[in-house]
Amino acid sequence: YAHWIREGFDALEQLLQSPQTGRFCHGDTPTLADCCLVPQVYNAQRFRVDLGAYPEISRINAECMRLPEFAAAAPENQPDAA
Repeated sequence: YAHWIREGFDALEQLLQSPQTGRFCHGDTPTLADCCLVPQVYNAQRFRVDLGAYPEISRINAECMRLPEFAAAAPENQPDAA
């Protein structure tokens, strides 16, 4: 799994080196791209993938997690979380 996360993150990190990247993946408000990114970062952390090579991905994930809607959606915050 870590291999495939790195493959995808390598490509995404390069795409995020764009003038369209702002606080989030595409601009300064969250989009569907951010909604897709956050669970991937969660899984990368769960499987102990080193995110040091992905500063933009890490920064954007942190921006997302500052928003109450993203924090509330985290798996550990769901009613059926163990």
